Amino acid sequence: MSASENKKKTLSFGLALIPIIAMLLLLIVGYGVMGLRIEPLLLCSAAVAAALAWWQGYCWEDIINSVVDKLAKAMPVIMILICVGGLIGTWMFSGTIPYMVYWGLKLISPEYILIAAFFLTSVVSVCTGTSWGSAGTVGVALMGVASGLDVSLAAAAGAVVSGAYFGDKISPLSDSTNFAAIVADTTLFEHIQHLMWTTIPTFILAAVVYLVAGHSSMIGDVATPQRVTDIVNSLESLYHFNIILILPPVIVLWGAIRKKPVIPLMLSACVLALILGVVMQGLSVKQGLDAFIDGFNLSMFPQGTEGVIADVPRLLNRGGMFSMMSTILLVFCAFSFAGALTIIINRLLTVIKSVGQLIAATVATTILVTGATSDGKLALLVPAELFKDAYRRMGLDNKNLSRTIEDAGTVIEPLLPWTSAGVYMATTLGVSTLDLLPWAVQCYAAIFFALFYGFTGIGIARTAAPTEQAQKSAVTE
Repeated sequence: MSASENKKKTLSFGLALIPIIAMLLLLIVGYGVMGLRIEPLLLCSAAVAAALAWWQGYCWEDIINSVVDKLAKAMPVIMILICVGGLIGTWMFSGTIPYMVYWGLKLISPEYILIAAFFLTSVVSVCTGTSWGSAGTVGVALMGVASGLDVSLAAAAGAVVSGAYFGDKISPLSDSTNFAAIVADTTLFEHIQHLMWTTIPTFILAAVVYLVAGHSSMIGDVATPQRVTDIVNSLESLYHFNIILILPPVIVLWGAIRKKPVIPLMLSACVLALILGVVMQGLSVKQGLDAFIDGFNLSMFPQGTEGVIADVPRLLNRGGMFSMMSTILLVFCAFSFAGALTIIINRLLTVIKSVGQLIAATVATTILVTGATSDGKLALLVPAELFKDAYRRMGLDNKNLSRTIEDAGTVIEPLLPWTSAGVYMATTLGVSTLDLLPWAVQCYAAIFFALFYGFTGIGIARTAAPTEQAQKSAVTE
């Protein structure tokens, strides 16, 4: 044992909690109360963790190497996140995403209002990757239909929120889906594939609930809501729709199934979308490159937004590589904290002895951070960094971690009245959070499936059995 190792102090459980408590206090007071930016607060938290690591006997070189190692591992996924921004911008430019939204709006009948609200918002959120955009457009339209029928507005709002966050959870265009894969150190498509274990059963459960609760033979045929009709007409007036527009997502889906390299695959889909936008929509190459870098804007069309209802720009004006820069900056600041914390965090994990306990601890921590910080990104980041080594120690694939933090973070945020997502959904849909909460089945049911899988071992992906040395180490600690 080297002299430097002999100088390192044994960290008590109480001292190991200091960086976590400092981070929560800084975020609750600084971000939640004072409205300060998250990034400098995370850097302050990193300074606390680094100071404790230095006091424990680690030198600055050890600390900075830990930070650099974290960032180095995250760089490939950060590059994927940037490509996703370009993908969204170019798919808006080509008409690919509007084409999918167009058919989603046209094909789903509002005769069964609750199941229609759930399916329609699910389709739009998967295609666009935005829960707020889908709830604020077609969700509001469907709430208008529900208000004119003998249908519970709380149930309709719960169906809209469930559908909106179904897409936010599994769409490859969603920033939270990509962020969860980044912080858990897994790939995007493996993360989405593993999410199906909890997402598909909850989707079926929610669909059954809405079908049984929402159908009434007294309703009969219901006309398509005017707002939905206006959106469809606006999309038709802007784009030249053709079945060929689905080629970019088909390429990405084919590549995901064949396990092709993600970044070249996404860039190829971007190039194809640029070509389609120029050929099919009559836009210029310069506009396509602007959409790729800065994001798409309806002002690129010759007629601009003239005659287009306000919901359409809200849904389509997005994407571009620059749109991901704020998230990437958050990743860099957060990983600075995580790198400093990694040196001292193992002491906190010694009380966890089984997979079920680990899943339960991840769920509880994610919900706690969501409620304490009111920030969905931090709710994914903090538990991912706390428990990542514990998952590896137990021989579990990191996609178990990414799935669990999404089950307890992304879809739980809109159910807490004080979070920005909770406030937005309640205000936009005109129903209080606590009233719609029991009906947001898709959002909270995944937690029960996550716990069930954790304690039974069903749907748990393993990399290898925990080593005898790791088990002895855990017992000794």
